[in-house]
Amino acid sequence: MSQGGLDSRTWKRIFWLLILFALGVLGLFLCGFPVVRHIEIFIPMGICPSAKMHLMSDNFTGLLYPWARTEVLTCTSWGAPIIWDGTFDPDVAQQKTGQQNLTIGLTVFAVGRYLEKYLAHFLETAEQHFMVGHHVVYYVFTDLPAAVPHVVLGQGRSLRVEHVARERRWQDVSMERMRTLSEALSGWLGREVQFLFCMDVDQHFSGAFGPEALADSVAQLHAWHYHWPRWLLPFERSARSAAVLGPGEGDFYYHAAVFGGSVAALRRLTAHCAQAIQQDRERGVEAKWHDESHLNKFFWLHKPAKVLSPEFCWSPEIGARTEIHHPRLLWAPKEYNVVRT
Repeated sequence: MSQGGLDSRTWKRIFWLLILFALGVLGLFLCGFPVVRHIEIFIPMGICPSAKMHLMSDNFTGLLYPWARTEVLTCTSWGAPIIWDGTFDPDVAQQKTGQQNLTIGLTVFAVGRYLEKYLAHFLETAEQHFMVGHHVVYYVFTDLPAAVPHVVLGQGRSLRVEHVARERRWQDVSMERMRTLSEALSGWLGREVQFLFCMDVDQHFSGAFGPEALADSVAQLHAWHYHWPRWLLPFERSARSAAVLGPGEGDFYYHAAVFGGSVAALRRLTAHCAQAIQQDRERGVEAKWHDESHLNKFFWLHKPAKVLSPEFCWSPEIGARTEIHHPRLLWAPKEYNVVRT
């Protein structure tokens, strides 16, 4: 060993100290320690290839401007746009979609205390921000139809209440919606709208959620996971579950609080998830994140045509982020001790 150098034992000690430090930071990160979680903003999201940037347009937004947001990823590897504020012209989107005379549905499940705690605010803010200027039908699935609050609706907007049974466990409420939606989309619901969004009730609108979000199939980047590398994403890893994704599988981690698309596309998605959930039940298995795990498996097998950035469904608990310009939906505080009893 030369003078001033470090012997192999010292290098090994340094190496293992770095490994332990990294594991410690990772542990705090995964546990949601606030200071450590802010480190994730330094994890690069990737860059949209310039060759794809100038080809992006659709029937709902016209030409997209992915180059306007160079600090974030604005397209997927399969060429679908990731919609961020500034990557579209909202006036053009309104005009192009208005010319198509579409009826757009919005489903929400409000069962048990979720109805009294969240539904009124969800619907009131939807009237202010969701697809304003377009024909909209709200579908409220609930075990308490008589308790659905009266909300003043604008012209061309209506509300339909559908009764569903209250499940014994909240997990089953979440998973059963896939079967319920699959059946409705194959029947009356599928005849009433051309496009549909399915959303959780424990959130509220805070900004314009307009036709820029429309596409044949639409997935939502999860606000808590959009910076994470793929190997850290909470996909289902049990090989016994139909939702399993193996090493190297999965593109992004999508949030089941918002997904949407055409009736035909959502019929395929909900049928897939309902069948996979039933298959797991027959095996005595339950995916870690329930219907969200199955949703992520579906979108791995069938890539979404459009991906919404975390601006479209943001958690205030994360705090301010420079890339989050105008949140469209905000999570409500999670009061599980109240609503899941």
